[in-house]
Amino acid sequence: MSRSLSAELGGLTHCFEICPLKDANMKTIILMALSGVLLSAAPPVSNSDKEDVLAAMDAYKNAMLHKDRAALAKLVSDDIMYVHSSGTKYETKADLLKFNSAYENIIFFPDTTVRIHGKIALVTGKADFVHTATNISHIHVLHVWEKGQQGWQMIARQATKLP
Repeated sequence: MSRSLSAELGGLTHCFEICPLKDANMKTIILMALSGVLLSAAPPVSNSDKEDVLAAMDAYKNAMLHKDRAALAKLVSDDIMYVHSSGTKYETKADLLKFNSAYENIIFFPDTTVRIHGKIALVTGKADFVHTATNISHIHVLHVWEKGQQGWQMIARQATKLP
């Protein structure tokens, strides 16, 4: 049995050592059945969740472009961890709302991906943050969103400059 599968099944693997199943095919069938049960426990990801996260990303982009602090305040959690590609970081909503964004445009590229894990969404991709026509930050960015009572809120962001 592979180490990763053994780790996923945790304590269930010892059953195969003490069970009197001598037929390897029977062990395989039982292992497959247990794996299926474990994998089916994850809630299905709906397209509407992904669309809602992308809508939150768009609202975040617009709030940053228009310096709409009220809209931004609704989109980020109180204890956000927000890190710029320069290394500057904000660890609270209050600190982030003091940030004076000076972007002319923010362009998220089509390679943006959304992965949803329960109530957490990971959004990754490349973006250009346009300060002026000659000052553009080319970055790879990770946004982490959490679904709560107010909808999707950003709980973390990490940006890295592209070479």
